[in-house]
Amino acid sequence: MTFTVDAAVAAAFRREYRQLVGTLVALTGDRALAEDCVQDAFAAAVQRWRGEGVPRRPGAWLTTVARNRAVDRLRHESMAAARLREAAVTLSAYDDAPPVPPVIRDAQLRLIFTCCHPALSLTSQVALTLRTVVGFGPAEIARALLVTPGTLAQRLVRARRGVREAGLRGELPPAAELSGRAAAVRAVLYLLFTEGYAATAGADLLRRGLCAEAVRLGRLLARLLPDDPETLGLLALMLLHDARRDARTDPHGDLVPLERQDRRRWDRGRIAEGVDLLERALRHGRPGPYQVQAAIAACHASAPDAARTDWAQIAGLYAELAELTPSAVVLLNRAVAVAMAHGPLRGLELLEQVERSGELAGHHLVPAVRADLLRRLDRRDDAAGAYRRALGLAGNDVERRYLRDRLAEVTGTSADQAK
Repeated sequence: MTFTVDAAVAAAFRREYRQLVGTLVALTGDRALAEDCVQDAFAAAVQRWRGEGVPRRPGAWLTTVARNRAVDRLRHESMAAARLREAAVTLSAYDDAPPVPPVIRDAQLRLIFTCCHPALSLTSQVALTLRTVVGFGPAEIARALLVTPGTLAQRLVRARRGVREAGLRGELPPAAELSGRAAAVRAVLYLLFTEGYAATAGADLLRRGLCAEAVRLGRLLARLLPDDPETLGLLALMLLHDARRDARTDPHGDLVPLERQDRRRWDRGRIAEGVDLLERALRHGRPGPYQVQAAIAACHASAPDAARTDWAQIAGLYAELAELTPSAVVLLNRAVAVAMAHGPLRGLELLEQVERSGELAGHHLVPAVRADLLRRLDRRDDAAGAYRRALGLAGNDVERRYLRDRLAEVTGTSADQAK
């Protein structure tokens, strides 16, 4: 029985936590209070469900308990009577879809918008939202923002200080101000999807729940801002990548690189939807980074097989992306595309620029790409050294198995010997 209850609480936490926090923030205006009360509710669930059994609607049960905690805290702290009555009356009408103001009905998206406040820098908005709303750990955020854990910690401290000094509360901005916060919201959804698509660490390559949540929120954002081309481009990008999800690992959970994927397993419905969204975005005549990335993904999705991929066009799109958002990540991907279009030596020239920048120092993808290009040049000893460096930096078990297999391939040993 205890195992069943613990599993039920864990499942409810994964499914309900962010939505519960978002709902309480929207209704009390106090993020810290909301998080405390939701945590109290889950602690109560662990104890009470063991004696009373798991309720038929765990989300409703947890919301009721969290609501009561919030009301008690507001009363105890002598908050204004009007505010207490408003919170109590509004929350008492809770059902499976608690009412919220009409502009954004989804509590999670509302909370992301409230955290993306223009009083903070864009990177601080994104870092704070990923930490407090999405629940990312320091390693995941540091990897997403390409900073060291120490730098990330400083940014989070500054962001929280900025929230306090500006007196910011968990309040949704007026409708006219939503588009001004959209850039930060898009960045949060993009990084949420990216972590789901290639997890920082753990036993699995994919965190399907994160991908699904990013796509869900992307659809809501596109409905909210239907004429924003970058929002449409972001949703197109996520759908085009997510369409390849099932083909990215084999039945044993091992990574299958793009050129070896069974394209019959790609979700053609999602590809068609992504291409349609991209075309809608491009008709606005205001190309941006997400639209260009979606165009790259569409090139891959439209190729009938790996051999007929238009790598020259992809390399050109990466050059355009580098003009819009110059970064080592873009240059790394451009190096791969140029190598595929014009040969590995040209790719290595660009890769050296990435390495000189130092921006991706400590990231396993840089030596992994170098190793692959050296392998293609039949420089096996050099490739083996690069694969070993990549292995020492990779945190995800699936990626590590893939790198070990490639190392075994160039050294002529077994995967076990290549560890």
